[in-house]
Amino acid sequence: MNRSPTMPLSVAIVEDEDDTRAWLAASVVAHTELHLAAEYASGREALAGLAQAAPDVLLVDLGLQDMSGLEVIRFVAARYSDCNILVVSIFGDEEHVLPALEAGARGFLLKGALTRDITLDIRELSNGGSPLSPIIARQVLKRLRPAPDTGAGVASDTSDGLTSREVEILRMIARGFSYAETAELLGISVQTVHTHLKRIYRKLAVHSKTEAVFEADQRNLL
Repeated sequence: MNRSPTMPLSVAIVEDEDDTRAWLAASVVAHTELHLAAEYASGREALAGLAQAAPDVLLVDLGLQDMSGLEVIRFVAARYSDCNILVVSIFGDEEHVLPALEAGARGFLLKGALTRDITLDIRELSNGGSPLSPIIARQVLKRLRPAPDTGAGVASDTSDGLTSREVEILRMIARGFSYAETAELLGISVQTVHTHLKRIYRKLAVHSKTEAVFEADQRNLL
């Protein structure tokens, strides 16, 4: 999907609740740097429209009446790797959040916890961020944390020499979190994240985060 930097971001909405869809659409239309490309009131309608073309950003609900929003996410993620998918849903439990992120969503917002203009989240998403409602971020972080050591106590190093914190950071980077987002979720500074990454590179004998994620995956650390 090649887009000129001067072109507005195209946004499509998949939402079966009329009031919510209207609110999302109005938020998008109110900003000149965004373009409302399409509105879909059902999953089937969305699949038909998105088969022809995809927007830069797709806002999708999970609890559609005719199908799960996961089907829409998988459909778009498999065909349009450049389309940024943002879930906007009332479902914030692990059974909904993790499958959505694994299917290709790059952000997840709870409808009842929206405290700012959603267009800020759209821009953050298009700039490489992963907007998450706080409760969702905590769930993801909890899932990424290694299980506590129940042994006699000492070291938390893996067989590859990575500490539990280094594995934790690497898992978050592999999931697409930025350095700043990783630092915020872990309660550490961005500089500390960089320091851990340098140690990870040295231990894995790599020179970039892409190589580190690949090598860690090959060693079943992720």
